Amino acid sequence: MLEVFFLGTGGIMPTRERNVPAIALRYKGEIILFDAGEGTIRQMNTAKLSPMKVEKIFITHFHGDHYLGLGGLIQTMNLWNREKPLHIYGPKYTFEFVQNFLNSGFFRPGFDIHVHELGETRLKFGGYEVWSFKVEHGVPALGYVFKEKDRRGEFLKEKLEEYGLEEGPVLGKLEREGKIEWNGKIIRLEDVTGPRRKGLKIAYTGDTEPCERVKLFAERADLLIHEATYLNPEDRGESYHSTVEEACDTARRAKVKFLALFHRAFRYGYDEYAAEASKICESLGVNFVIPRDFDVITFKSGSLAIRNLLEDGK
Repeated sequence: MLEVFFLGTGGIMPTRERNVPAIALRYKGEIILFDAGEGTIRQMNTAKLSPMKVEKIFITHFHGDHYLGLGGLIQTMNLWNREKPLHIYGPKYTFEFVQNFLNSGFFRPGFDIHVHELGETRLKFGGYEVWSFKVEHGVPALGYVFKEKDRRGEFLKEKLEEYGLEEGPVLGKLEREGKIEWNGKIIRLEDVTGPRRKGLKIAYTGDTEPCERVKLFAERADLLIHEATYLNPEDRGESYHSTVEEACDTARRAKVKFLALFHRAFRYGYDEYAAEASKICESLGVNFVIPRDFDVITFKSGSLAIRNLLEDGK
């Protein structure tokens, strides 16, 4: 199961309604953060997500609304006597900016922090990978893809019966080693399983103006979280951001299954933004959601569900 927590869904500055960007992926007990705007530790506390389970933080770029929450996160980890290292990833200048940040004030972390500067990179971790790709925002900026490794197909009952195999240690050995000798025959894993299942793919743009690399890296993603700061080009002006229509068009061309419109400008109320965005996305035939703070998208057994933690009373 994979859960995507929208801890902050707005852009530029926090409001009473929503905080600035922070997205948490919870996967097999680990929490992976993408951006950490100011107040992220408060949002995590409300969502009942422990910062001690965060091992990796991926920063898209160093505008304040995307990284100023690092201080509160790291100090809280320190107060809770964290021992395991923390890895922070980001674009060019990440090392310099994080060091400056950590050297401010009368505070030094008591655990190791490893800083990694990325270009277009493919990082491999256990059961998943994270890909970084360059976007267009007027400063060094990255988007990211979380890609779960493809999984083996389900064991086929009729094939197990054909070979005289039963649930138990022998199937565990077959899964680990890929083949076994059984009753004088060599049996391969693919002999008794169905087609491989594609791992989940989540793409996050960070801040960017329309960019073809987003389309390329988000190709056939299960979820594309695309910034859609403005409703129209007139409101955007000269800023390096995307409109709702541009985000929807990218999602359509990339053939993504589901689009989340993210980083709404504070000038728009939710209802105003949702009404206009719905018209645009529906006209393009795009499955979409406009997440609020504390919305959670859950992927389980091939299905997608959305809930809000505050409405759940959790």
